[in-house]
Parts: sequence; C-alpha cells; structure tokens
Amino acid sequence: MSLLELSDVHIAYGNVKAVKGIDLVVNDGEIVTLLGANGAGKTTTLRAMSGLLRLQSGIIRFCEHELQAMPAHKIVELGICHVPEGRRVFGTLTVEENLNLGAYKYRNDPGRVQSGRERVYQLFPRLEERRKQLAGTLSGGEQQMLAIGRGLMSDPRVLLLDEPSLGLAPKLVQEIFRTIYEINRQGVTILLVEQNARIALRVAQRAYVLETGRIALSGESLELRRDPRVQQAYLGIK
Repeated sequence: MSLLELSDVHIAYGNVKAVKGIDLVVNDGEIVTLLGANGAGKTTTLRAMSGLLRLQSGIIRFCEHELQAMPAHKIVELGICHVPEGRRVFGTLTVEENLNLGAYKYRNDPGRVQSGRERVYQLFPRLEERRKQLAGTLSGGEQQMLAIGRGLMSDPRVLLLDEPSLGLAPKLVQEIFRTIYEINRQGVTILLVEQNARIALRVAQRAYVLETGRIALSGESLELRRDPRVQQAYLGIK
C-alpha cells in the first residue's frame, strides 16, 4: 500500500532546476533507496518531503494528506522524520538532551518521552552509556547513532535518512545498517539516500536512480544490482 508518493515534483533554486518532474512511491513497511551522484537532487528531494523546501510544482502525498504547502513541524506531527546529512547534533547538549529535543511533539507526555529514550537505548546501547556526555565529544559513528535516535524520538511512520554512512569506517557502516534494518523490522518505513550503493541495494527492497534531477532507473533492488548501467556507474563493476 502506498504510504508516501511524489507526483510530477519540480524543485528549483532560483533559476536552477534541481528536480525535474519526478514520480516516486514508498509503500508501507518498505526500505526504498534513492541513488545518484552528487548534485543529482537526492538531498533536495528529501528536504522537500520534510517541508524544508517548497516545490515549484507537483504533489507530495502522505496517507490522505498533501504535504507541499505544510510547515515542517506539522509534517513531523503527521509521522515523517528527516535525519539530515552531516548528523547536525547539538554539540553543547548532552546525548539525553538531544534525544529529548527529538521528542518535542510529546513534550507534555513524559512517559512517552521516557519510552522513546528506552527504545533508542535498546537500539544503540552506546548512547545509554554516554547519555550524560556532550554530543560534540562523541565519535562520528556515535553522532550518527544519536542523529538517528533523535529522529526516532518522534515515533515516525516514515524515516528519511540522508547519507547515514557518510565519513564512517566500514565496521561502523555495517553496524549502522544492521540497526536501520532492525528499525524497519519494527515497523518504520524508510526512504534512504546513500552514496554507498552496494550496501543500500542490499538493505532496500526497491530503488530509484536519480540523474540530474530526473529518475533514470527504478525497480527491485536485486534487479538494479544486475543492471549493467548500475554496476558500471555505482558498483564499480566494469
């Protein structure tokens, strides 16, 4: 069942068209990945879904709601959370304070905030060990865990993840992606932007390839892993 859908979406920065009429569907319970080179429009697409950018034209639907004119905080309240590229944790706040900020929509329900933290600590035990530590003193991998955990504090139906493996050592990348798989297994639908096409196509059920603002390819992940164009451009297979 379609949960999140983009229809003929155009996005521009001034006179520069960044996204040029894309259609994209994310079904309930899926992990879908959006692949493409730098500048292809992947991050722009996520920012539009989360209300951080306005569309030039087109429609974004989530369940029965149209999102294209909705403010970002209302989109979070509906159940979509965006974990941005670069982690963007609040370095002068503790791990626990960062998580509490992610639960802003439940600020009047301390029990819900507590249960959210417990869920995050089960997924990322290292964060519980460092809950009183300033986020700015964490390693890159721990900051990525915190960014994802903060996103989960809003109890989203859809998690938009932008480059979760960026700058991480291979061992940490595997750990982060095992947790992404577990988050999905718990019932959270995920749209994943990821430069590491090999691991993204392993974890996702379906994929879209974005090239210069247009969808160039789409299909089941296994099918795209076998596509010579994807192998040559994104998997390093000649």
